[in-house]
Amino acid sequence: MGLANGAASFDDHGDGSRSGRRALFYSHDTFGLGHLRRTRAIANALVEAHPGLSILIISGSPVVGSFEYGNGVDYVRVPGVVKQPNGDYTSMNLKVDLDEAVRLREAIIQETAEKFAPDLLVVDKEPAGFRGELLPTLGMLRRRGARIVLGVRDVMDDPALLRREWERKGAADALLRHYDDIVVYGLRSFHEPLASLGLPECVEKRIRYTGYLRRELPLEPHFVEYPPVAHGHFVLVTTGGGGDGDHLIDWVISAYESEVPPSVPALICFGPFISREQRRSFLARIARLSRVDAIAFDAKLENLMNRATAIVAMGGYNTFCEILSLDKPALIVPRARPRLEQTIRARRAAELGLAKVLEDPEETGRGRREPCAMTRAIDDLLRSPRPSQAYVAGLLDGLDTIVEASGGWLARRAASDRPLTLFGEAVA
Repeated sequence: MGLANGAASFDDHGDGSRSGRRALFYSHDTFGLGHLRRTRAIANALVEAHPGLSILIISGSPVVGSFEYGNGVDYVRVPGVVKQPNGDYTSMNLKVDLDEAVRLREAIIQETAEKFAPDLLVVDKEPAGFRGELLPTLGMLRRRGARIVLGVRDVMDDPALLRREWERKGAADALLRHYDDIVVYGLRSFHEPLASLGLPECVEKRIRYTGYLRRELPLEPHFVEYPPVAHGHFVLVTTGGGGDGDHLIDWVISAYESEVPPSVPALICFGPFISREQRRSFLARIARLSRVDAIAFDAKLENLMNRATAIVAMGGYNTFCEILSLDKPALIVPRARPRLEQTIRARRAAELGLAKVLEDPEETGRGRREPCAMTRAIDDLLRSPRPSQAYVAGLLDGLDTIVEASGGWLARRAASDRPLTLFGEAVA
């Protein structure tokens, strides 16, 4: 178990009563930082709004301890798993096969939920959990009367692919059997991520669009010494966790290696999951360039984004929220494989005037990356409007909407209010 600020106590008072409400957050975190960072933002907002609330986050991220948590938030780390280039998964650190790693994760999740006894369970993205590991816990908490909420990002994947994936995983069945509410961390006018699933009308009525999750600058002092590039005008290049951003970093470096490089310096943040070999190769190239520098990872990247003149990014959900919150002109270079999530988000953002988009021809199979295309895109970005200039109603209302909804989620249920029901209908 990891320790964060304000550790949550598992103990009841001697008479079986408890001092406050409890919420359990599940973030499977098989790859990258997205699920964890989204979960952390929501948890921190809830403990600030509900002073007596204790929140425990279950995460598989190896960097779960690198971030700031609000008073009342703690975490439990389950054994990590990682996605291979061929799409298969393997245990991250333990020398056990994947099935055993999943059994360990499942047991830790269930034991944690049983002892912590949350009033609310909030699940990020995967209704059944990774490889169904959440199903025993869902059944147990439902029998105990906990409220169970699924939260999904604004864009999941190509609609047809998502439907097949959810059918294969049993995700739709888990949603119908166990969940009370669904929240989408985006706007209906931007995208409807679950529209292709053919959900019953009673379920559709319970989907709530919150708006995007506003991000604030970290409150704690920051002691990272930034490279000289970060003390003037510069573009920040970020690939989130970095495990799948090689194509963007390579393209940006190639632009600065060309005869006519971009007119503004660049600072590249590799992310914690880039391979050691790839980082070493990029650093060797960057060392020959006078207007490019790099850092490995910054858990408080919002500070660096706030300093930047503009952002070049892949367009994952959290980075998009930060671009909107810090109101920075942005160039999104989306990944097109293995999911179309980033491409769908980037195209829609460009349609609404929230960001520029440059699609990678090697990702889409339409040709080769040309350094001059990246140079033109970065130079054009410096003249681009900020996202706030494209007014979209309710764009950053996400955390406020979730806090408002959480009052009902955390309200104690009387015994008569605790039958096995879903969306107002009895479950056999």
